[in-house]
Amino acid sequence: MSFFDLQAANAQVAQESHFVDTLLESVHRVVVGQQYMIERLLIGLLADGHVLLEGVPGLAKTLTVSTLAKAIGTKFQRIQFTPDLLPADLIGTLVYNQKVGDFFIKQGPIFANIVLADEINRTPAKVQSALLEAMQERQVTIGETTFQLEQPFLVLATQNPIEQEGTYPLPEAQVDRFMMKIKVGYPTRTEELEIMRRMARTGEKENIQPVVHAEQIMRARRVINGLYIDEKVEQYIVDLVMATREPLRYRLRDIEQYIDFGASPRATINLNLAARAHAFLRHRAYVTPEDVRAIAMDVLRHRVITGYEAEAEEVTPEMVIQKILDTIEVP
Repeated sequence: MSFFDLQAANAQVAQESHFVDTLLESVHRVVVGQQYMIERLLIGLLADGHVLLEGVPGLAKTLTVSTLAKAIGTKFQRIQFTPDLLPADLIGTLVYNQKVGDFFIKQGPIFANIVLADEINRTPAKVQSALLEAMQERQVTIGETTFQLEQPFLVLATQNPIEQEGTYPLPEAQVDRFMMKIKVGYPTRTEELEIMRRMARTGEKENIQPVVHAEQIMRARRVINGLYIDEKVEQYIVDLVMATREPLRYRLRDIEQYIDFGASPRATINLNLAARAHAFLRHRAYVTPEDVRAIAMDVLRHRVITGYEAEAEEVTPEMVIQKILDTIEVP
């Protein structure tokens, strides 16, 4: 890319990414802290990738997602996943109309722009599969009719790492459908104080007005597709993913015994897309290795499958990925 092209691209990104700061400011009027989670949700939205949020109850996961949806001005649905939920409760079903003696289609809550799948691990495999199929295909079939889901379409699922009794953990192959898996942490002491001051009141809620429209998100996605990424950065992405499959090739002998399965090609694609969105959030028209490193853990943590030896020695996928990030040479 020539200097003139880069200059023009930077100007376009500056113009199209202007809404990002306004959106963040709007969300932070309700949500204290959690900058990391909010930014990752925006990356998922901009890169057209679904996000899995894992964290203990009370960390504002649901509040953040619903606030983001209100600020964007799109249709939002929250689905509380329970053990007795059926696929029809999610995607919809055919209903018989006795007056006309015919069936009509009743669409389910999946027909929204932003869908919050709350506690996705509390529902059986059939319902999980129905959701994940809609996520992958961006369409739903009810009876003999297939409906395309309206864009943007984003599924943000939450799961609770504690209380595993009565849960149905997502199989590894299905977790791979999520672009990122985010681990939501506790707020800092300063943030906790602000949360208490702001939230310890009854009956008062911040009224969030839409500050961004769906068309702005779709335009931003088109701009992100055109961001410049150097071949060396592309090679770096491939090396990070390949190192999870062939650690010995990258002189990672000390982690080889812990990995049962490395990341799939979907990881390479998502790492590229998420890095582009990360650059866009920083109003840049080009991707740097730091963009890749910033989101690598979130894209890879649920795609590196460790075995019994890792469990015995308390080696987590995050530790394996960090070792890869520390070892692979940064261009």
